Amino acid sequence: MVTMTTTATEKVQDFITEHGVDSGGLRVAVLPGGCSGFQYGLNIEDGPESDDEVLELSGVRVFIDPFSAQYLEGVEIDYVSSMMGQGFTFRNPNASGGCGCGSSFTV
Repeated sequence: MVTMTTTATEKVQDFITEHGVDSGGLRVAVLPGGCSGFQYGLNIEDGPESDDEVLELSGVRVFIDPFSAQYLEGVEIDYVSSMMGQGFTFRNPNASGGCGCGSSFTV
């Protein structure tokens, strides 16, 4: 379903350590909004909700709710640093369009 690059995994592990979350993980969500209709959300959480799908990606637990799961098939999460800034990026093969900011998409 969702994959993460080594760089993204390392960055998430750093955030989890900084937040002192022992048994938690990363919530990956698709939310209505953004200039193209949907936007991605990432958050460190203490644990999954009862209806979440829980993935184990290179030692990182990833929580995905049922609504988001339908839009995240085949998505790769990366963490990039450039002269323009740094942050997480999403490669979504199912997106039919997006915006210039790179954080919202259409399907």
